[in-house]
Amino acid sequence: MGTAEPRPASRRLRLVSAPGAEQPAPVSDEELLLAFQRGERGIGLRLYEHLLPVVDRTLYRILGCREQDHADLVQGAFEQIVSTLAKRRFAGECSLAGWASVIACHVGLSALRARRRERKVIDRTPAPEAGPEPPARSADPEREVSAQRDLEALRRHLAAMDGDRATALLLHVMGYSLNEIADLTGVSAAAAQSRLSRGRRELQARWESGAATRNDPARPEELR
Repeated sequence: MGTAEPRPASRRLRLVSAPGAEQPAPVSDEELLLAFQRGERGIGLRLYEHLLPVVDRTLYRILGCREQDHADLVQGAFEQIVSTLAKRRFAGECSLAGWASVIACHVGLSALRARRRERKVIDRTPAPEAGPEPPARSADPEREVSAQRDLEALRRHLAAMDGDRATALLLHVMGYSLNEIADLTGVSAAAAQSRLSRGRRELQARWESGAATRNDPARPEELR
């Protein structure tokens, strides 16, 4: 009779796993696009939930933190996404997520340029709940400060660069191959390679020209 104990436990296990069966199955890009074209109810929310991770992650990588206007930038990216879909300008030659990352790149670069023009006139202190996780305590504070200064300089250089070249560089850093960059930006592989190569040279030249300033914190860095 002592063997009757496992049966209730088995039923409990089935009850615990039951909610997982109610979760909607992942949808394909084709299903989302078809639902959008049909104007199905709730498609806006489905599209938002599907693309929010890549949009949020791309903006965060470009800007370095989630500042007070982060939600506005996300909304701006989605407005462009929906507008492009409504005008049927998405050719479907790449994934929706990849295409959304390109739009987020443009939005992020535009935000960088706007902040560069502001020259710290407007207070952009990140909201406590919206900023990145506090960095771990470093054994070398001077090196950490120097690395942070280099990152800020890199973002300023990207903001000042040709948009197509900067986008190609950012997509490359995010792990996209040359052929994927060509598909995402709607150009040939040769053109994508040219943008990437020129972007590297331009960034290298800007980096070298600003090296002396970065190494001397007492000198104000000019925003090129």
